Amino acid sequence: MASVAEQKTAKSGHLARTLGLWAIVGLGLGYMTPTVVFDTFGIVSGETNGVVPTSYFFALIVMMFTAISYGRMTRAFPSAGSAYTYTSETMSPKLGFLIGWAALLDYLLLPLVNALIIRSYMYSFFPDAPQWIWVVVYVAVITGLCLVSMTNTSRVNMVLVVFEVVLIGVFLILAGKALMDGMGNGTILSAAPAWHEGVSLGHVITGATIVAFSFIGFDAITMYTEEAKDASTVPKAIILALLIGGGIFLTAAWFTQSLFPDISGFTEESLENSALPQIAFEVGGQLFKILLTAAAFAATVASSLASQSSVSRLLYVMGRNGHGPIGRFFGYIHPTFQTPAYAIIFTGFVSLFAIGLSLDFVASLINFGALIAFTFVNLTVIVYFAYRRRETHTPREIFRNIVLPGIGVSLTVLLWLYLSAESTRYGMIWFGIGIIVLLWITRFFKRPMNVNMGEEAPITREG
Repeated sequence: MASVAEQKTAKSGHLARTLGLWAIVGLGLGYMTPTVVFDTFGIVSGETNGVVPTSYFFALIVMMFTAISYGRMTRAFPSAGSAYTYTSETMSPKLGFLIGWAALLDYLLLPLVNALIIRSYMYSFFPDAPQWIWVVVYVAVITGLCLVSMTNTSRVNMVLVVFEVVLIGVFLILAGKALMDGMGNGTILSAAPAWHEGVSLGHVITGATIVAFSFIGFDAITMYTEEAKDASTVPKAIILALLIGGGIFLTAAWFTQSLFPDISGFTEESLENSALPQIAFEVGGQLFKILLTAAAFAATVASSLASQSSVSRLLYVMGRNGHGPIGRFFGYIHPTFQTPAYAIIFTGFVSLFAIGLSLDFVASLINFGALIAFTFVNLTVIVYFAYRRRETHTPREIFRNIVLPGIGVSLTVLLWLYLSAESTRYGMIWFGIGIIVLLWITRFFKRPMNVNMGEEAPITREG
């Protein structure tokens, strides 16, 4: 059932402004999925030679610079669309389309990752059941929830986020007891989880390129700009979600790495998909495995709700600015639910590919698109504030408009250079498809592209 606020905008064909600060922070945390630190632990520990917390710290630093840029661009352009909108408005609509297309790679695949993780959880309890059935049922439920109402989605999301954070707290207590009993390093005070012999900066950065996708959520908050009660709350929500999520990641990673200094005891399933069930079992037995998996299930549902809602908003904005039947398809708002219905359904269809893919492979693809988007958001700050508005007259303006975003660009490019060859290869293929689509939409650049800043008529631009 649509809320009163949603019903009031039903005739306008616009997104309803129903989300407050903490609802948006909750969606960001739900998108980030705090329990994903356990899911990817086996993969990241192997890549980093056992310093998962350091990779999370490095990634958090990179994300902080980028979050500052997102906050500034959200104030400058209070419209859904994120990197796509900012690049379109400050550089060129055509370049904006390509950046939006690259961002689609991670936004579209994160709901798929969640379905894949659910498949892994259910397999750990029901190894004899066909795995595809879990994916189909799960995707159908999530798509239905996202379709009905954004307000209800945010409420369900908040309950699930609180539940998972409580269970992570229980894990920390049990992990502390296990360390005191001599498990793993035997103490949380050892520096080994941060650095030890045999570790290099390359290990840390490689791990950071993997865990970077855990932070994809603070930027997705910008997708709710047109649904926030007050658009000025979005920059605050970005920083809050990043700091809270980053704190959870670092703490949980430190305790987990202390318990499991190496990955020699992990099963193949734990290394390829999710290590969470095995970690929970070894820390607290079968009962805690059930409880933590339930919390992780809740976290994954929260992430699915947030991520599927977010990507549907990006598809909606790109469709609203497009031409022809494809543009009308994705730009459609359901008259009753006030949600981008066709975009939500399309995202659900893509999520069904979780039936046959692995977490390691999909995570690598997600990071390609995310890092391109992060790089260009930092660049748009420089272009808009330093070049277009000429705000470079004082040391403070130079620092804010060139130095800070410049550091953000450098750090995201550094992570991009350390992506796996497989991630880069498939990412470039996706980007190449985007170029072909752009040529088709613009009739080989003969047709201008539209940039619609939200609730007004679209602005036609030649750039």
